[in-house]
Amino acid sequence: MDVLGIDLGSREVKIVTMKENKIIKNMKVSTMSFYRDYCSFDGKIKVDLEKLHIDKIDYAISTGYGRNNTDLNKFQAINEIKAHVYGAFYQTKLRDFILLDVGGQDVKVVKVEKGMITDLELNEKCAASCGRYLENMANVLEISLLEMSKYHENPVRLNATCAVFSESELIGKIAEGVDRKNLCAGVNFSLYKRLHPLLNKFKGRKLILTGGVADNHALKVYLKSDYDQIISVEHPQYNGAIGCCYYGSNTLKMEE
Repeated sequence: MDVLGIDLGSREVKIVTMKENKIIKNMKVSTMSFYRDYCSFDGKIKVDLEKLHIDKIDYAISTGYGRNNTDLNKFQAINEIKAHVYGAFYQTKLRDFILLDVGGQDVKVVKVEKGMITDLELNEKCAASCGRYLENMANVLEISLLEMSKYHENPVRLNATCAVFSESELIGKIAEGVDRKNLCAGVNFSLYKRLHPLLNKFKGRKLILTGGVADNHALKVYLKSDYDQIISVEHPQYNGAIGCCYYGSNTLKMEE
């Protein structure tokens, strides 16, 4: 069985194909490029599979911001929570965990017990707790995201609660001559502080990190004080698309 999963994110579109529950291909493109170069629009978004060099698909599942606009003759749309939980099932084989997915413009925290979603918290309103915040602050510091993510010791205190005002505050700290390592640590710790209220009632268990921020080393260090185990997955940014495929490979097949 060949299954296609597409996660239509706010910044990037992630695409995964599976054959007999094994990942065959994964790719990502910017959201703008995806719609411009690989799609047409006729009341619904029609994905040109030939341009993606994908053929012989038995099932196609979509999730993310644009899932309900895809051609439903080809795609079944599922919500992002389901997609990311199924992705975590596939990548970790666990059935009891807390999932933290930090995307470009939203955050999801999902509690899973015995393979069932029992609680969740979402933040879709403020960019200050999302990946876009880190991107903006790295640009201000003129440093790569990977380099910035290394620093966690002696974080400078950043108090602004808004992503826009945080940039001005950071520039002020630069002007004061604060060491760049401490500034990087301050940015990473400020993200952790903003995530903490969402995570506060999900302490003490296994935490799976997905999304682009899953590679942030400093965040993992800070989270170790809240959880027994921090679990990284092989494909954190593809987790939603992987979950689409895994859902299609198992649930849809069983429904036939």
